[in-house]
Amino acid sequence: MNLPNSLTLLRIFLVPLLIAVLFSTRLPNKEIIGTAIFLAAAITDLLDGYIARRRRQITTLGILLDPIADKLLIAAAFISLVQLDPALVPAWMVVIIIGREFAVSGLRSIAATQGFTIAANEWGKAKMVSQVVAVCIIIVAHRYGYLHLLGLGVDVRLLGTIALWIVVIVALLSASTYFLRFWRQIDDSVKQRSRDRASVAGRTEPARE
Repeated sequence: MNLPNSLTLLRIFLVPLLIAVLFSTRLPNKEIIGTAIFLAAAITDLLDGYIARRRRQITTLGILLDPIADKLLIAAAFISLVQLDPALVPAWMVVIIIGREFAVSGLRSIAATQGFTIAANEWGKAKMVSQVVAVCIIIVAHRYGYLHLLGLGVDVRLLGTIALWIVVIVALLSASTYFLRFWRQIDDSVKQRSRDRASVAGRTEPARE
């Protein structure tokens, strides 16, 4: 197994470790450790794709595992935060965030059966960044609601709420761009098949005397 695929598998293995740490009742500073584990998993998401492209080690296994690992990590983190701090992380917001992930995956699967792909765009990348930032802030805010940094008081829970709203907004905007691209491409695909059938029918039609 190559290095990119190993990093992807590592991200999957870090998911149960993250959950165990967040719900531990004996581990001191579990929020800091949990944040470190989540960041480490998020970094592997950046590294595996970069290394795979750099070394030309893109494989079918990696293509299949990478999105699964991403969704497992994000879903596990947000669902855990709903249980840890429902006042800060409402369940309906997490439903939107996770629902977006499955909706886009469904669109990509349908697109693949139609012979075209829906590549990631800038909104998709912004979505991932916003999710990582929000999860880290909220994990810290669960224990340290108010911190003094550089002589300034910081309301970490307020930052967590703002970050979560940004995630929801970016997720909805990102999903809309994928849906629009999907409908545009599926429409073009249907029109192209119609033209191809008409062309074939025209060539096979018997000549009239």
